[in-house]
Amino acid sequence: QVQVVESGGGLVHSGGSLTLSCAASGKIFSISAMAWYRQAPGQGKQRELVALISSGGGLNYADSVKGRFTISTDNAKNTMYMQMTRLKPEDTAVYYCYVDLSIIRDGPPRRYWGQGTQVTVSS
Repeated sequence: QVQVVESGGGLVHSGGSLTLSCAASGKIFSISAMAWYRQAPGQGKQRELVALISSGGGLNYADSVKGRFTISTDNAKNTMYMQMTRLKPEDTAVYYCYVDLSIIRDGPPRRYWGQGTQVTVSS
């Protein structure tokens, strides 16, 4: 069994900072990518990719967070972090992470999602 758990969400004032964590545990052979998505409140809002990091070190950020959010990983702990600075009210959302991983050598990677963590930025 594989579990993905996010933590670190909360309420912060505009301009403040938060650091989210995404930890994968269980039977993990290798991780090929980890990413953060978010879903803002309101009907019809789709999840949007915030940031992604691949096993090769490639990084992608949404334009809306470039220069403000930074992702990093602790491979020994199968954990990804996202430091969020200069937060804005429009960053308010539920933040989800996913992990693409294989549970056996040469096995195809599968995507596992966490349950989400709420980030609320007050103006």
